[in-house]
Amino acid sequence: MQPAANPFLIPSALPYGLPPFADIREEHYLPAFEQGMAEHLAEVRNIADGPEPATFANTIEALELAGQLLDRVATVFFTMVSSHSTEGVQEIQKEITPRLAKHADAIHLDAALFARIEAVRTDDPDESWLLERYRTDFRRAGAGLATADQERLRQINEELSTLGTRFQQNLLKDTNDRAVEVGDAAELAGLSEDAVRGLRDTAAERGLEGKYLITLGLPTGQPVLASLTDRELRRRVHEASAGRGGQNAELITRIAVLRAERARLLGYGDHAEYVLADQTAGTPGAVTEMLDKLVAPAVANARREQADLSEMAGFEIEAWDWAFYAEKVRKARYAIDAAAMRPFFELDRVLRDGVFYAATRLYGITFTERPDLVGYQPDVRVFEVFNEDGSPLGLYLGDYFARASKRGGAWMNSLVKQSHLEGLKPVVVNNLNLVKGEPTLMTFDEVNTLFHEFGHALHALFSDVRFPRFSGTSVPRDFVEYPSQVNEMWATDPEIVANYARHHETGEPMPQELVDRMIAAQKFNQGFATVEYLAATLLDWAWHTSYDGGDAYAFEERALTEAGVALKAVPPRYRSTYFAHIWSSGYAAGYYSYIWSEVLDADTVEWFAENGGLSRANGDRFRRDLLSKGGSLDAMTAFRAFRGRDPEIAPLLARRGLD
Repeated sequence: MQPAANPFLIPSALPYGLPPFADIREEHYLPAFEQGMAEHLAEVRNIADGPEPATFANTIEALELAGQLLDRVATVFFTMVSSHSTEGVQEIQKEITPRLAKHADAIHLDAALFARIEAVRTDDPDESWLLERYRTDFRRAGAGLATADQERLRQINEELSTLGTRFQQNLLKDTNDRAVEVGDAAELAGLSEDAVRGLRDTAAERGLEGKYLITLGLPTGQPVLASLTDRELRRRVHEASAGRGGQNAELITRIAVLRAERARLLGYGDHAEYVLADQTAGTPGAVTEMLDKLVAPAVANARREQADLSEMAGFEIEAWDWAFYAEKVRKARYAIDAAAMRPFFELDRVLRDGVFYAATRLYGITFTERPDLVGYQPDVRVFEVFNEDGSPLGLYLGDYFARASKRGGAWMNSLVKQSHLEGLKPVVVNNLNLVKGEPTLMTFDEVNTLFHEFGHALHALFSDVRFPRFSGTSVPRDFVEYPSQVNEMWATDPEIVANYARHHETGEPMPQELVDRMIAAQKFNQGFATVEYLAATLLDWAWHTSYDGGDAYAFEERALTEAGVALKAVPPRYRSTYFAHIWSSGYAAGYYSYIWSEVLDADTVEWFAENGGLSRANGDRFRRDLLSKGGSLDAMTAFRAFRGRDPEIAPLLARRGLD
C-alpha cells in the first residue's frame, strides 16, 4: 500500500492534529497497526542497542517520542471500539488486541532496554520523576522476572487481552438484544410525550415500525423505571438489565484467576495488592478501612428509605419499584417532578449556557463550534477552545447520543495528548448515551453526567506538561475521577443554573423555588445510591482479593452477603457479568476510586465555598495547581499544594447523609 493511501501513515494536517476521520476506512487499520508496531519495535531496538552511554535524552526522552504511528492508529481505533463498533471493527479488535499485548510485552520484557533505563541518571526534578515512572512501569510489567516467569507472563497477558475483547463484544450484543420491545403506547404511561417519541424513533431505526423500544444503559438501574406506571413493564426492564452478560460468566472467572496468577508472579499477594501499590491509596488496607466506615451507615439509610417507600406503595417494594416510588416520595417531600423538570434541560442549552458558561466564568475559556471539522460519526460535534487572551487551547468533541454501535455509559478520551516535547495541543471527546430527540431533553442526572465528563475534558484540555507520559488524565486511577467530580458542583450553582435551566419552548427560567427544592433534594435517596455503589465496589474488591474458583453467580451472592450489602431491593450498580469497568475498562480492583476521589472532591467543594465559589481567581488556582499538572508530580502532592493540607472525609460523610 502506498503511504498516501493510508491516512494514518503521516501525521494529520488538520487543526490540532484532529484525525482525518473523513478519509479513514476500516481497511486502513490493520496495515497501519502492523507498520506502526514494526516501526515502534525498530525505534526501541535502536534505543536499547545505542552505542553511547545511556542518558535521559537518548533513552527516556527517545522512548517518549517512539511509536507515534502506532499511537495514532490505536487512539482512533479504540475510540471506534467504544463509540462506533461495527462488525468490521469488532473483527479487527479480535485480531489486534492479542497482538498488541505481545507487542507491549516485547518492549517491557526487553532485558537490554530495561538495563539501559536502570543506567540513566539525571538531576532534573521533572526528568527524575519520569525516569522513576518508567522504572516502575517496567518492573510492574515483569522486567525483573526470570525467563520462565516472563514467558508465562506473556501467555497470561495475551489470553487476558483476548478475554477482555470477548467480554466487551458479548456485552454490547447482549445489551442490544435485550432492549425491551413495547407494542402499545398505553404501556408507557408515565413517560413524557417526547420520551415516547424517542422510543418510537429508536424502534423504527431498528426496523420495528409501529413499536417502541426501551434500550438499556450500562448500569443496573434504568432511567425509565422512575416514570413507568406499569409495574409489569418495570419488572421486564429491570430483569432485562440485571440478566445481561450470561455469556460472560465463565469468562470473568477465568480473567480473575489469570489476574491473580499474574499478581503472584510479580510478587504480590493478589491483584488488588498489585493495583494498589501504584495508586494514591497505597495499600488494600487503606481502601478497606474507608469502605468499612461507609457500609453500616449506608445500609441503615437504605433500609430506612426502603421502609418509607414500601409504606407509600402498600407492599414490600422490589428492585424494579424503588426508582418509581422514590420519585413519588421526592415529589411529596420536595414537590419535585423529574419529568416536569426535563423541559428545562435541553441539551444544547445545558451545553452552551451551563457547561461552557461555567468554564468561561471559572477559567476564561471560550468555545467556537467548527462544523467544517468532521468527527467519526455524523452526530459528533467539534468545538475549538480558546484561552481568555484568544490563544488556541485545543479541540473538544461531543458525542452525546446512544446508538446500537456504542457501548453504554459515559466517558471521556483523548484523541491527541498535549505535550511540549511533541509540540501538541489536546483534542478530547466526551461520550454520553442520551436518547436523541427533537429537542433532546435531559434528566437532571444526565445534566450532572455531562458536567462530570466535561470535568475530565478540562483535565486534558488544561494539561501543561513536557512529556506525553504525564498528559492530562494520566494520573493514578483513584485520582482521575477527582477533577470530574469537582466539576459536578457547577450543575447546581445558582448562577449557572439560572443561565441554563430554561424552558425549551418559552425560554422562561426554572422557578427559583423549584431550583431550591432540586438542590435540597440532593441528599434524598442517598442510602440507595451509596449502597448500590458500594455493592459494586465490594464485588470488584472480592473478585480481585478472594475469588478461589467456582460459579460466578454463586461467588457474587456470597461476596455481597459477606460484605453486608446483599439487599434484594438494592442490587449492585453493576452485576459481575456486565461490570465493564472491571473486566474491560481498566478499573479492576479500582472501582473504589470513585468514592476515594469523592473524598477529595467534597473537600475541594468546601474549599470553593470558603473562598467565594464561582470566580476566576478560584478557577485559575485550580487550573494552575492541579488541572494543568497531569501526572507530572505525585497526585497527593498536587492536592496538598492546592488545598493546603491532607484531605478530610467529613465533607463526604455530610454530603451523603452518613454523618
